[in-house]
Amino acid sequence: MKIVIAPDSYKDALSARDAAAAIAAGIERELPDAILHQCPMGDGGEGTLDALLAATSAERRTASVQDALGREATAAWGWHEASRTAFVELAEASGLQQLKRDERTALDSTTFGVGQLIVAALDAGAESLVLTLGGSATNDAGAGMLAALGGRLLDSRGNPLPPGGAALAELATLDLDGLDPRLASLTVQTAVDVDNPLLGPRGASAVFGPQKGATEADVERLDQALSHFADHAARILGEDFRELPGAGAAGGMGFAARAFLGATLRPGIELVMDQVDFDTLLADADWVITGEGQLDGQSLSGKTPIGIARRAERFGVPTIVLAGRLGDQWQASFDHGITAAFALADGPITLDEALARCGELLADRARTLARLWRVGSQG
Repeated sequence: MKIVIAPDSYKDALSARDAAAAIAAGIERELPDAILHQCPMGDGGEGTLDALLAATSAERRTASVQDALGREATAAWGWHEASRTAFVELAEASGLQQLKRDERTALDSTTFGVGQLIVAALDAGAESLVLTLGGSATNDAGAGMLAALGGRLLDSRGNPLPPGGAALAELATLDLDGLDPRLASLTVQTAVDVDNPLLGPRGASAVFGPQKGATEADVERLDQALSHFADHAARILGEDFRELPGAGAAGGMGFAARAFLGATLRPGIELVMDQVDFDTLLADADWVITGEGQLDGQSLSGKTPIGIARRAERFGVPTIVLAGRLGDQWQASFDHGITAAFALADGPITLDEALARCGELLADRARTLARLWRVGSQG
């Protein structure tokens, strides 16, 4: 029996690698002879860099950057010498998981550190860049990244704008003349984990702003500010990318990647599956077990469990999801290849308890699945 264990990370609790290990431990207690392939996954958010480094044998490097609040931090990125390819994960520099819950501020957080990682890649001689989006603490439509790469965002008095999405409401001049000239020859692929546009009720601010600390009033303010930024960009570039599927990823970084880096946007999970040669793992698998913090209607927009289930369905392999929580409209996942889904909690439990016990709960659920499989296989 062969089981592919391919979870994403469980936000604020476990990395994808640790989650895979916990699931494997649970299965091994009941099915010690099973062949288990641990394949940590990512759809663009935190942990995606680890999956890509493992798949490509790229070198892990670090750079000194600013985090989402402008504090000095160290962020990892990947370098593949033979192909001159750099792997940059937004969440390493500007990730939500790096902030305490009471530090999250969608109004003022910045992607400046992501731009610093791209500069580090250019300094290494990068000709190709894989930029993974997701897990962001930011809602600045990539304005911080743009500033780090040499762009100037000025108010009506000619002063640089302060960091954050809210400040974009005061944008009077968007000057791209100082952008790093090496960007012109850089090929960029961007992994996105959602298909949301930049603005509106499905946009970056409305859908993802609240998890980054935005109030209802903040959401309206941010949406208007990002719209103003998009107006300036469209006038300069001669093309408007605000409605592009994925433009709203990572607080609008999808928009910035396409508009200012000329990036190709791809569903993150599809990009990662291709990099890790996931089809080979599926070819003779009996099961796939995947999961992440929450399975809900938004998961259909490109999250890891749905991407894996769609791919596994082509091979006739059942896909089981172990989710921290089953949210609104999670049942829709059954129409996209999910065979069964289970929440981790084993009774009334607070969020802090669930986060602390995530590994234990994953192992317990996996053990239960293994027992069920064993009974079923015995007829």
